[in-house]
Amino acid sequence: MRRSRMDVLRPTLIKIGGRVYRKNLIQEQAYQQEEEEDFCAGPGDCTDEPCDAFVVEETEKGFQCRAEIPSPLYKYIIGKKGETKKRLETETRTSISIPKPGVEGEIGVSSLTVASWHTRQVLLCFLVVITGQHRSGVISARTRIDVLLDSFRKKQPFTHFLSFALNQPAIQEKFLQFKEEVLEKCSKDHGVSSSLFQNPAKLHLTLGTLVLLNEQEIRKACDLLQRCKEDFVDQIAGGKPLTVEVAGVEYMNDDPATMDVLYAKVHMKDGSDKLQVIADQLVERFVASGLMLKEWDRVKLHATVMNTLFRKDPSAEEQNNAMTGKSSFKERESFNGRNILKLFENFYFGEVQLDSVRLSQRFSSDATGYYATSGQLTFS
Repeated sequence: MRRSRMDVLRPTLIKIGGRVYRKNLIQEQAYQQEEEEDFCAGPGDCTDEPCDAFVVEETEKGFQCRAEIPSPLYKYIIGKKGETKKRLETETRTSISIPKPGVEGEIGVSSLTVASWHTRQVLLCFLVVITGQHRSGVISARTRIDVLLDSFRKKQPFTHFLSFALNQPAIQEKFLQFKEEVLEKCSKDHGVSSSLFQNPAKLHLTLGTLVLLNEQEIRKACDLLQRCKEDFVDQIAGGKPLTVEVAGVEYMNDDPATMDVLYAKVHMKDGSDKLQVIADQLVERFVASGLMLKEWDRVKLHATVMNTLFRKDPSAEEQNNAMTGKSSFKERESFNGRNILKLFENFYFGEVQLDSVRLSQRFSSDATGYYATSGQLTFS
């Protein structure tokens, strides 16, 4: 990969845990179809000098630092044929001990399991131990591991999302009426079929997606939700549920004749912006914490009612951005939504009381048919 002079003078900066790093691409190597990257600390941080970012213990043989690594990211420290691990050890003059899956070194197994693209996996965490003669070398190795993993974390499919449930019985009933009428009046339009419609039990508003790879990260997200409740949600909501109306439909691409997703619009019944303010501030806090990536300046309040992803997989969830998944729009069969927009532009799905924000688990269901909840923030 060629890099211009400006790329060298103005490298990409990455912020992790309050520290800023510059990102330097190394010679391109294919590793499971992903580009391997290397990093150095940026201005104001240190790799060659000791700092207090990590707990480094002094031992009889030098210095030691431990790191807990979520199992889905385990392979990226090793690299193809162990090349990444060897390079880190050589450049930082350290030894990096990485346990093999299924043997000593697995330090945590969550009672919760997640599905990543239809493959169930237990939330394991591995303990990596970095040792070296010099404290600065150990810190440098740990820093590089953290930044390397942060890069690959952004390429993982999302595991959880913040949501408002819209699956109250009255809304479900109106949604089923909408589905029936659309199929009755528009089934001859290209691509329109019953397989496109959302599961009524899973109707929801998505605020933002998260990649949570172990129980510790899930707890961190749950704790942040509670802090948001105390810091601003209670004041905005006044300790009461938000009364919203679900009415009208819209789409987000250029041509209604080639739709992939149709949304129901959501707004506060009293005309206020309380829902929008809560959604925006929640996302802002989660982005600041590093648990969520910033996608838009404001949250788009919408509920998916039709999605071409459902055609092949009824359990699929909409992708909010490119990093959350590898589904290609080329694989979709779009539908002609012109008549749907014309006939159902102002369809009224009903009124609903929103009383909580949920940390919902992807590819899951609870007793009501909604997504399993890992944690929640309640308004009352």
